Amino acid sequence: MRNIIMNAMFRIFYGEGGSDMLALLWAQQIKKKKKTFAQVPRLLKDQVREILIDSGMENLITE
Repeated sequence: MRNIIMNAMFRIFYGEGGSDMLALLWAQQIKKKKKTFAQVPRLLKDQVREILIDSGMENLITE
C-alpha cells in the first residue's frame, strides 16, 4: 500500500516520469549495496532490472 501511495505522489508532483526517477533511485541504492533487488517495489522491478543490466551490474539482480 505504501508503494502505491509513493508512486501516486510522484506522478502528481513529477508527472509520468516520476516512476523513471524512482527506478533510477532504487538502482543507485542497489549499486551502493544499501538495498537489494528483492526489496524493489513490484511495479518498478522491470525498470530497475533494465537500468542495472544497462549499467553492466546484472549480478545485483537477485530475488
